[in-house]
Amino acid sequence: MTSDAVVLLEACHFPPAGTAVDLAVSGGPDSVGLLLLAVDARLVVTVHHVDHHLRAASGLDARFVEDLGASIGVEVVVHDVRVGPGANLEARARAQRRAVLPPGALTGHTMDDLAETVLLNLLRGAGVDGLSPMVDDPTKPLRSVRRGDLHAFVADRGVVARFDETNLSPAFWRNRVRHELMPLANDIAGRDVVPIIARQASLVYDERRWLDELAALDGRRLDEVDCRELRDWPRARLRRWLRARLRDGDEEHPPSAAEVERAIRVVQGDATAVELAGGRRLSRRHQFLRLG
Repeated sequence: MTSDAVVLLEACHFPPAGTAVDLAVSGGPDSVGLLLLAVDARLVVTVHHVDHHLRAASGLDARFVEDLGASIGVEVVVHDVRVGPGANLEARARAQRRAVLPPGALTGHTMDDLAETVLLNLLRGAGVDGLSPMVDDPTKPLRSVRRGDLHAFVADRGVVARFDETNLSPAFWRNRVRHELMPLANDIAGRDVVPIIARQASLVYDERRWLDELAALDGRRLDEVDCRELRDWPRARLRRWLRARLRDGDEEHPPSAAEVERAIRVVQGDATAVELAGGRRLSRRHQFLRLG
C-alpha cells in the first residue's frame, strides 16, 4: 500500500477490516476512490451501480464499473432503473437510486461535498439539521477526505475514471455552488473555506444532538402537555420537541421546518388547526394538541 493510501485511510471512517459493505459506485472518481480505499481497508465489498439510462454513455459507465470490479476481484451488481421525463429530474433520479440500493450503502461523498451541501441547504432555508449534513454519517466514510486528494489517489492507481458531463451543467444548483460560489468564497476569505465550513457543520451537529437529547428527556405525547406550558418553553426546545412528536415514525423524512412553524402557531393560539404532510391535521382543543 502506498503512503498516499495510508494517509487517506487514516482520514476515512470505515468499519473494521473484514466487515461486509455495499458501495454505490457510479464510475466517477469519487466513487472509484471509495472502492479502491475500501479494498485497501480489507473490507468485504459488494459494488452496486445504478444505470438510470439518462445519458447516452450510461451503458459504458456500467461496463466500466463491471470491468473494474472484475479486475480487483469484487462482486458488481448493476441496477437498471428508468426515470421518466418531467420536472425535478435530479430529485426523482436520486429517489430511484435510493430505492434500489441496499440500506446503508456507502457513498463517495467527500468533505467538499459536505461543504457544498451546507451552502445548498442554507440557500434553501435549512435549520440546524440541514447545516450539519453527513457529520457522523456511517454511510459517508470519506467525509473527512478532500476531493482533490481522492482524485489524485485514483489517478496514481492508474485508473481513468468515467466523466459525467452533467457535473458541469449550470442547470443544477450544486454545480453552480461548486464551480462559482465556492471559488468566490475562497477568494473573499483569502483561503480554502471547505475545512472551515466542515468544522462549523461539526459544531452545529454537536448543538443539534444536545437539542435532541433535551427533547427526548420529555417523553410525553402531543396530547399530554398543556399548551400553556409549551408556550413557556424556549422556542428551540419547543421546535425540537414538536419535530420529534410530528415525525410519525418516519426517520428519513422528518417534518419540514415550515410544518413545525405551523404547529407552533397552534401552540401559541394563533391558529386552532393546521394541515400537515401525509393528510394529517394538528389541532388544539382545551389547550391540548390533537393529531388526526
